[in-house]
Amino acid sequence: MRHDDLTQHIARPLLEIRDLNLDFGTPRGRVHALRNVSLDVPAGQVVGIVGESGSGKSTLAYTLMGLLPENADVTAGSILFEGKDLLKMPAQARRNLLGDRLSMIFQDPMTALNPVRTIESQMIDIQHHEQRSRSEKRTRALEMLHRVGIPDPQSRIGAYPHHFSGGMRQRVCIAMALLVKPTLLVADEPTTALDATLEVQIIHLLKELQKEIGCSVLFVSHHLGAVAELCDRVAVMYAGEVVEEGAVRDIFHNPAHPYTRALLECDPGRIKKSTRTLPTIPGEVPSLLGSKKGCIFRARCPQAFSRCTHDNPIEYRIGVDQVARCHLLDEERLVSA
Repeated sequence: MRHDDLTQHIARPLLEIRDLNLDFGTPRGRVHALRNVSLDVPAGQVVGIVGESGSGKSTLAYTLMGLLPENADVTAGSILFEGKDLLKMPAQARRNLLGDRLSMIFQDPMTALNPVRTIESQMIDIQHHEQRSRSEKRTRALEMLHRVGIPDPQSRIGAYPHHFSGGMRQRVCIAMALLVKPTLLVADEPTTALDATLEVQIIHLLKELQKEIGCSVLFVSHHLGAVAELCDRVAVMYAGEVVEEGAVRDIFHNPAHPYTRALLECDPGRIKKSTRTLPTIPGEVPSLLGSKKGCIFRARCPQAFSRCTHDNPIEYRIGVDQVARCHLLDEERLVSA
């Protein structure tokens, strides 16, 4: 291998999503749930995806895992994982990656666990790729339960999911997802069902375990504080598009897209004065039925102008490691030029 080929190979992200388009067929027509989504997850890094409900965050995560309903249709793009396109992979080969190289933590720990089977049987089953005895798998399961803070795992491992609180069930789900030592962990709003104190604990636990195992994490969340605490990079999604992406520090300190700025202004953690009314972004996420022309955010954007109505914004680079899709960035360049 030549030196330049080797450099390219080393620098290649673990996950490369390129120009991904996904539709849902409905009685009212085709819903364009993801449009031209491109995103990189480098090896060993945590990448956050933020946005309002309906922005396509979870749809992107489920597309990556191949867990889509029958009416879903990927119309364009690629999802390269370790250099191989998951969308072109035979169904069995892709299934073999799940619970091995690819692992997922779901939003609701109660529905993620089988209610009629013990935690022990579920944790042993998830290790089906491992050529180990049942007792070895049980020992590994106990070690991981201890690692995620389950008290007295020796006696609790034989219990059923309903015997655990919501926070403890989510710890069990994290233990199961990381038990297989995945290369990429997809976490779909894993702290949504938890109270604020437990959320902080789970975020710190994920951060600790991610560094220990060395896996990459795609962290889907609507909680900006959690993203700031856990992630290295962040992608901001709106109505099925990635409107801004960059290092967490850059996005939080220098947001370039009007939607990112509006999202940050709505973060309760940033409100300095006591108030009874929390800020919101006026308007609603638009319908994704039919084809769209112009900027998808224009109806809610206080800075929208005529160009936003008919031209789709392209990606503009801000600094070294930040990109955003907004016509204002082009106008600023013209003024500075």
